[in-house]
Amino acid sequence: VVTQNAVLFTIPCEAVFNRHPYVRRSALVGIGDSKHQRPAICIEPEVSNHVPPRKRFIQELVDIAKANVHTRDIDTFLFHKKFPVDIRHNSKIFREKLAVWATKKLGERPRK
Repeated sequence: VVTQNAVLFTIPCEAVFNRHPYVRRSALVGIGDSKHQRPAICIEPEVSNHVPPRKRFIQELVDIAKANVHTRDIDTFLFHKKFPVDIRHNSKIFREKLAVWATKKLGERPRK
């Protein structure tokens, strides 16, 4: 994801959020113009009755983001029930589809 200030890479950013006990997995996506994207983290939460309320969950993710050099500029978090995956590799997240979904969810223009 290419932002105005940096280039963010999926593995280091996602690893930060994947350590949260109620995050099953996360995915970094870019929203907006391809050279000035807004970074967003999509969260697929663990299926559990103990997941914190959404507002508290987001605040915990914000706190985690601010504490890490790779993620301190990320402040957009979206929750997705089940990430789209590549049918050939069931664990490979289809980030392109997730980015389109995130863009629509945020009501922004599609990426160029």
